[in-house]
Amino acid sequence: MKNGSLWLDTNGCHINAHAGSFLRHNGVWYWYGEHKIAGWEGRLAFVGVHVYSSADFLSWKDEGIALKVNDDPASPICRGCRIERPKVIYCASTGKFVMYFHSTDDKHTIAKCGVAVADSPLGPFEFLYAERPDKECWPLDVTDADKDEESIRRTIERNYIINREHEEAFTVNLLGRDFSGGQMSRDQTLFVDDDDKAYHIYASEQNSTLHISLLSEDYLYHSGIFNRAFHRRWMEAPVIFKRNGIYYLFMSGCTGWYPNAARGAWAENIMGPWHEFGNPCSGYCAENDSNAETTFNCQGACAVNIDGEIYIMLDRWNMENFIDSRYCLLKVKFMDNGCFELPWQESAFDI
Repeated sequence: MKNGSLWLDTNGCHINAHAGSFLRHNGVWYWYGEHKIAGWEGRLAFVGVHVYSSADFLSWKDEGIALKVNDDPASPICRGCRIERPKVIYCASTGKFVMYFHSTDDKHTIAKCGVAVADSPLGPFEFLYAERPDKECWPLDVTDADKDEESIRRTIERNYIINREHEEAFTVNLLGRDFSGGQMSRDQTLFVDDDDKAYHIYASEQNSTLHISLLSEDYLYHSGIFNRAFHRRWMEAPVIFKRNGIYYLFMSGCTGWYPNAARGAWAENIMGPWHEFGNPCSGYCAENDSNAETTFNCQGACAVNIDGEIYIMLDRWNMENFIDSRYCLLKVKFMDNGCFELPWQESAFDI
């Protein structure tokens, strides 16, 4: 598993599971991700969510499409839509496998959370709904200014639609604007804590602020309890993990598929406060002349615990031919100051 090279499945085909996640169940690893097609059109979902299985995390068997698109133009998972960053978790209390993903249209305008469920880790997953989360709920850190009706009215009339870092974000009330219809949900991930509580972490408020939402006991819905982190910091691609009681986040800036410098943060409580400490990446990738300033020309997808060690999976996007996008798996190095580092390494494992 050389980082940035073609990672082949047991059929000799490049693994097609991008911006995905890993799940270990009954001793078997499962890898879920976006199935890409060739060219620029590959950014859209024409097939669905792919799943692979492995006993050792090295040899991956193609298990087919866990969530298939359909041809119903009224469906949120119609062919040609966007099904982005699919994450799957297991709910022990129900015995169900639950998938969340960023659900939107080809123009990237809807910003909803899609949810599907299955009885088996291989699927087929049944699509349940796509909606904006935490409708008519205020976050734990809400202020009187957030609830100000005049600022909400002005923001609605302004029709603010900028999705990347912009100073106008400081002059509008995005949280209040979306209170009635639900908060925007774009790049996202899932996390199951030691107490089996599950959380949905997603870019919201036009991508300017990260939301952390507690899910219902069956993991299928949002509980209405959520908090905000990194106000107006413009974070995408959240990757979360936990070690020795401390929560960590690895994120990117909002430049789409173009790489940028990663950002790291830690917290003693998943709801915050979160402490940002800059770019955790270090080192140099000679193969494509990249370094920490572009996250080695990658973007984070998920974290995975392999035999007690934390690794971060990254996507190296190829916008000219999305099906040829590559993967990098880097081992997290924890520092004495409570932060973490992500050094470049040529291969995923030293074997």
